[in-house]
Amino acid sequence: MSSIDVAGPQASTRDRHRSETRVKLRKTLLIVALVAAAVLCVAAVLCVKYWPFSERAVREDLAEAADSTVTIRSYHPTYFPSPGCILEGIEFRHGTNQFRLITIDKLIIEGSFSGILTHHVPRITAVGARIFIPPFGANTKFHSQHSALVVDELVANGTKVEFTSDDPSKHPLLFDVHEALLRSVRWGSPIRYRLKFHNPDPPGEISTEGAFGPWADGHPQDTPMSGTYTFEHADLGVYGGIAGILGSAGKFDGAFQHINVSGATDTPDFVVTSGGHRHNLTTRFDAYVDATRGDTFLNHVEARFGRTTLIAQGSIAGSPGKRGKVADLRFTSRHGRIEDILGLFVTANRSPMSGDMSLVARAQVGHGDQPFLERVKLDGKFGIDEGAFKPETQKDVNALSAGARGENKDDPETVLTDLKGTVDLSGGVAYFHDIEFGVPGATAHLHDTYNILNHRINLHGEMKVDTKISKTSSGVKALLLKIMDPLFRKKKKGEIVPVHILGTYEKPQFGLDLANNEKKK
Repeated sequence: MSSIDVAGPQASTRDRHRSETRVKLRKTLLIVALVAAAVLCVAAVLCVKYWPFSERAVREDLAEAADSTVTIRSYHPTYFPSPGCILEGIEFRHGTNQFRLITIDKLIIEGSFSGILTHHVPRITAVGARIFIPPFGANTKFHSQHSALVVDELVANGTKVEFTSDDPSKHPLLFDVHEALLRSVRWGSPIRYRLKFHNPDPPGEISTEGAFGPWADGHPQDTPMSGTYTFEHADLGVYGGIAGILGSAGKFDGAFQHINVSGATDTPDFVVTSGGHRHNLTTRFDAYVDATRGDTFLNHVEARFGRTTLIAQGSIAGSPGKRGKVADLRFTSRHGRIEDILGLFVTANRSPMSGDMSLVARAQVGHGDQPFLERVKLDGKFGIDEGAFKPETQKDVNALSAGARGENKDDPETVLTDLKGTVDLSGGVAYFHDIEFGVPGATAHLHDTYNILNHRINLHGEMKVDTKISKTSSGVKALLLKIMDPLFRKKKKGEIVPVHILGTYEKPQFGLDLANNEKKK
């Protein structure tokens, strides 16, 4: 009994302690619940007032970022697993005339609860976006608004960018952007980008990545950008008159108004279509671009094909009072080969002439619908040192030279010729002035035309020979020339004989131009 009396009070004490503990736990849980409820109530009030993903808040943010009026067809908020919203049918209109700037089929905004406090949005995805760029020189201005919001990633795959032409009759220039990723999009800081898109002119695929911005508010031409690029499968055939698939790689940096670009190109199958011979054309270039006007200025271009190197400078830019761009190039070649130049334009397997060549010229290619060769204008000077014609042509030259020296026209000696002159090219026809060349025993001065479209030669002039012209032929023709000897006698040493070069570049015909001489008399 005594043991029972002792255990009873101990059990009662334990029960009392358990009861007190349960009461304290219930009070604690109640306090926690009340605090949690209060926090949730405050959070709910704050979310209603400051929730960044409401339709009104999102519309205002978009309007400020694009300096535009924004309309939204439908809005769907999301809360779990992450806060955000989905917008459909978004349209941005800018300026006093409210021209359409951007349309987006669907905009998915994926936020985070922590980001609400830090003003971070982890990801925004634009689906079916289309951007309309007004014509260069339209004086369209954008004023961005200061914002603390940071978008970690902006994805806009499948976006189409249209550059509106200042000519209403022309279709916009359309860029199809396959992949577009912008990182760390924030006000007042550079934006990292990676783009892959289809270039429309010439058609090809461009990949580029680098940094853009910060946007120079009020002075967009001063907005900086930099990066690297690759240009693949560019089809030059769209220009008419030339063809080939170009590849290029390089880098760029600067501001919108002056972007320095340097790199290299490789066109392994370059061809002038009127000739048909393919050449491996490579270039290295240093240039700058005015992106506000779409103009390109070439500081130095080094082009190589065959054994010939051309050095060029110039511009591809707009011209006052004219539509489109005009290519204005100045180029030189000090140690080129005439067979490389002629090989671009002739269809024969072998160039009609070979030899060292020097060239100084200016070329312009204007805007228009005509084929490339008809739009080229060129004026320049050229010289060919120790040139040699292909064998079948050289025979005619050798015979003319041998006759001039009073030798047998079948002399097997290979006769070389030095040739120089000036040329003006317009509308596919080259107008030659003061062409001068020499062969052993004679010198000639020619002029007139060569048609680069059909290769027809029409050159006339005079040759000064070292002996009587009657020795330049044989048979009945020689007899006829002997009779005409007195007509060409001059007081100075040697005789002046009218000559012509007719036919085509592939098969030129050298001969005496007696009929033309009679017309002059």
